[in-house]
Amino acid sequence: MSSVTLVTGGAGFVGKHLVAKLRERGERVRSFDLAPPAHDDDMQGSITDPEAVARAMDGVASVFHLAGNAQLWARDKTIFDRVNHLGTKHVAEAALHADVRRFVHCSSLTTLVARSAPIGRSHADENIRLEPADVLGPYPRSKLRAERAVEDAIKRGLDGVIAVPTEPLGPGDDSLTPPTQMILDFANGKTPAYIDCVLNFVPASSLADGLIAARDRGRRGNSYLLGGENVPMFQLLTMIEQATGRPALKVKMPYWVALAAGAVDTGLVAAVTGKPPKAPFTGVRLAGRQVSFSSKKAARELDWRAAPAAPALQEMLDWARETGLLKPV
Repeated sequence: MSSVTLVTGGAGFVGKHLVAKLRERGERVRSFDLAPPAHDDDMQGSITDPEAVARAMDGVASVFHLAGNAQLWARDKTIFDRVNHLGTKHVAEAALHADVRRFVHCSSLTTLVARSAPIGRSHADENIRLEPADVLGPYPRSKLRAERAVEDAIKRGLDGVIAVPTEPLGPGDDSLTPPTQMILDFANGKTPAYIDCVLNFVPASSLADGLIAARDRGRRGNSYLLGGENVPMFQLLTMIEQATGRPALKVKMPYWVALAAGAVDTGLVAAVTGKPPKAPFTGVRLAGRQVSFSSKKAARELDWRAAPAAPALQEMLDWARETGLLKPV
């Protein structure tokens, strides 16, 4: 059997972009996902099933591990650890035992934002080293524990690198991850107010290129932050207005009001109704830190830079319009 490139979560938002890029390069790609197979080599399964993960490693030369729960809220908080942490441990262990040549773990910018970070402007890159107790909620904690599981496997012989993407942006986010849902809510006039924050967007297509660069040029055991532009919220609202024609939201909510609303919405309303909160408490706490991210290391060592955010936003909104997710103005 010829060498295979395995992408866990290959049917997801970023996974679809990555699989397409790899196929364009002529690589034989296997997606391992909960979704039904789309190609002959694909496999359906869960990263929480060690036996299924082990079978997916057959003939694999390199692994991109993207599968996980990317939401900031779940009624059952233990799902984050089961999927993001323990699932990653299963994938890393299977890759180690299968003697794959290179392993790329896709983490999250939330692992770089500390509880102790100031409310207000700050900066971060992949050099920040936090402990699980230092981060802001169950999702970031599970992703940080996943990183530690990969680092442990690297110490035991896995040739792995860790990619830390910022907020992916572009078309095809069928599961509506938090950044996409937030933009849609603004574009559809569903959000009554905004809080002063800074968002860092990386076009999904650029992120796919960055993941491939991390595999091909990254140094074993290193982490690479794959981010794009740092966009203040008022600038994002202006970009949405220009792209949709809907007047930009003008009402700014003080952080402490948003924090209280997020606590009630998450801790009471969502807990009782089972419906996802409009403003997850973890998301509000992250936004309050107003962190700007730097990808200088990825530019220097991987020769990678993200494309501008505005075209990716337009592509995302065009896709949303075509799929009925964006309402006419």
